[in-house]
Amino acid sequence: MKESNREWLIQLRGLERQETVADRAGVSRSNYTNIENGLRSPSVDTAKKIAGALKFDWTLFFD
Repeated sequence: MKESNREWLIQLRGLERQETVADRAGVSRSNYTNIENGLRSPSVDTAKKIAGALKFDWTLFFD
């Protein structure tokens, strides 16, 4: 079953491109896109990397 989009993550990304955030986080663009679209859940490590790139608490992924 497909999860809903992570609207909160899209809002945090703002006008930045997915590729830019993915590069800064050190993850592939396709992985980042799948996470943002709710198709995949990030590992704890990936959640921390994305959260660091966008400056938010990584536990939001698991709330």
